Amino acid sequence: MLPKMRKRIIARPLHIPHTEQAWCLDLESTASVEVTSEDNAFPIESALLQLEKGGWRAAETGVQTIRLIFDQPQRLRRISVVFEETENQRTQEFTLRWSSDRGSSFREIVRQQWNFSSPDATRETEEYNVDLSNVTLLDLIIDPDKGNGKAQASLLSLRLA
Repeated sequence: MLPKMRKRIIARPLHIPHTEQAWCLDLESTASVEVTSEDNAFPIESALLQLEKGGWRAAETGVQTIRLIFDQPQRLRRISVVFEETENQRTQEFTLRWSSDRGSSFREIVRQQWNFSSPDATRETEEYNVDLSNVTLLDLIIDPDKGNGKAQASLLSLRLA
């Protein structure tokens, strides 16, 4: 016979997985964007606003920068980046960095490498929990083909909260 415990059944809270929670920073109304290169068929809006499939792609090879310039300083709690490569094997490195003084100085959030190799490793999805105050600029710097420089940078999505 089992010992008696005082117990009660409680209702389970509605759990929304972190990745499905709303990304509340409306980039269209809070920021402008600069890119070092852009393929007209894959504009940056596709990666930032999720208006269309396909994301952003650079028109040229080599290291590329996507810079968000906020109208007013922002507080960031989460950053999500998604990259996809289904055609070429390559090693990509990206760096996320931020500035509180309009670019006079930067602080690095993360620098990371990923090896794309079809068919098993075609998508890199990263989410970072951060606590950044007074963010005036956010840079995403992509070296799409570390050491070779022959690939074009691409970004499926960038989300902020």
